[in-house]
Amino acid sequence: MSGQELHRVGVLAEITDGERSVASGAALLGLTTRHMRRLVERYRTEGAASLAHGHRSRPSNHRRPTEHRTEALRLVRSLYQGYGPTLASEMLADRHKLSVPRETLRCWMRADGLWLTRAQRRSFHQNRPRREHFGELIQIDGSEHRWFGPDHPMCTLLVFIDDATSRLMQLRFVPSESTQTYFETLQDYLIEHGCPVAFYSDKHTVFRVAKLDAMRGDGMTQFGRALAELNVEILCANSSQAKGRVERANRTLQDRLVKELQLEGITTIEDGNGFLPGFIERFNGRFAVPPARPDNLHRPLKVTLSRLSDILCKRELRHVGQQLQISWQRKLLILERNALSETLPGKYVELFDFGGGRLEIRCNGVALPYLAFDKDQRVTHTAIVDNKRLTEALVFVQELQAEPRPAPRIKTNSEKIGYVSNGRKRGRPRGI
Repeated sequence: MSGQELHRVGVLAEITDGERSVASGAALLGLTTRHMRRLVERYRTEGAASLAHGHRSRPSNHRRPTEHRTEALRLVRSLYQGYGPTLASEMLADRHKLSVPRETLRCWMRADGLWLTRAQRRSFHQNRPRREHFGELIQIDGSEHRWFGPDHPMCTLLVFIDDATSRLMQLRFVPSESTQTYFETLQDYLIEHGCPVAFYSDKHTVFRVAKLDAMRGDGMTQFGRALAELNVEILCANSSQAKGRVERANRTLQDRLVKELQLEGITTIEDGNGFLPGFIERFNGRFAVPPARPDNLHRPLKVTLSRLSDILCKRELRHVGQQLQISWQRKLLILERNALSETLPGKYVELFDFGGGRLEIRCNGVALPYLAFDKDQRVTHTAIVDNKRLTEALVFVQELQAEPRPAPRIKTNSEKIGYVSNGRKRGRPRGI
């Protein structure tokens, strides 16, 4: 019996024992006095079982024929395996003239094992155990947020965290995630801690070539090439949960770090980067845990700072034209003529882009002097901008739009066709 029916049995027992009146029992159960008398009479003659609903355990008078259900399930099992109840109901009505309400079909499919409820389809991510050694795996990620308060523009915080201890290894505020900003942060990390075994990142194009069948390149990004030269592995996570250590750290930093920056009155990237070392020390003292094994797997950095600078930069091979010209990012680089550059037409030289506008052209380790000319003097429309650099690009566009620009000058027809006056006026020649 249901809870409501059991409650009625208790009230009826009080009425038959004389402890409660019929009117009081009717008011308590929300029934009329007339219906209450009928229930009391039925209870006295047939007992408590008479209060159970008479249709209980009996099939509904509105149920569909068994043949109808068997045919619908046969079609779903043979033709519409994997279809949801709504779509399967539409297919049965449109293609087989078999009308079955979607909720009825849902119940049939659930009973027959052809459909799982939302709770049954729910997947659970098992926690990955920590690595055992400090420096064995360093998770890296960029977190875009309004770090300096809601009234200031968004920027990105690059986070390096050790998987074994949850220690913050490196933090750096940058305008956006890019190869150059990761190079700068990685250089500080390597100088301070040495080379770890591997880095663990997402599938951002800084770390991974998105197009596996790319015709050009060696299948490595600039960041991957630099780590390969340093003998450090780069691994990409297949989901956010796989690198949950750094994702949870980002969520914590978006709360704690933002509040501490506001208390200190810091509103710029430069001041924020000066504040981060002390914050890292306090954060690690509170949240870091000891590793399972005491060994530190960081290897000492065995390259000089100048060599490290050559590794942590964008490097590409470029063809030298017959006029000693090289194309690079919508710029034309003209090599100065000397004994070495005269032998380079038709050959390849290596470009080193150190960021900040510093660019070197080298051949066999020798830097070549050059002049740079912009091919395009304006910002082009329909430029391809990565999602994680969209904020920085929009800020740059706003700065350009804020600058006053002169009105465009309209050329005359003579200027368009290149007409040059010879200085003589039109008219009848003199002496005639």
